[in-house]
Amino acid sequence: MDNDKYAVVTTACADDAEAERIATVLLERKLAACVQMLPVRSRYVWKGEMCADSEVLLFIKCRRENYAGIERAILEKHGYELPEILLTPVLGGYAKYFEWMDGDET
Repeated sequence: MDNDKYAVVTTACADDAEAERIATVLLERKLAACVQMLPVRSRYVWKGEMCADSEVLLFIKCRRENYAGIERAILEKHGYELPEILLTPVLGGYAKYFEWMDGDET
């Protein structure tokens, strides 16, 4: 397996509607093989204030070469002033899953 080929991008969305919009765009543009959406509770400091929010965390499974397009799509559809967009390389995994990611479906 090529250790630089696959990645997971994460971003937190304000609500289900925003998460669905972003996931749909990523899949329609064939930038992601799969997008998982999980409800999370986030705590952070923003502009000097302690914040506590319910969000939807997206786990975007993709080829690393698609990162620039994924970032652009998130920035187009995201409502946050400064969205979290993190790229995490995938160093290993189930070979058959990677074969599926490399198929014509993605």
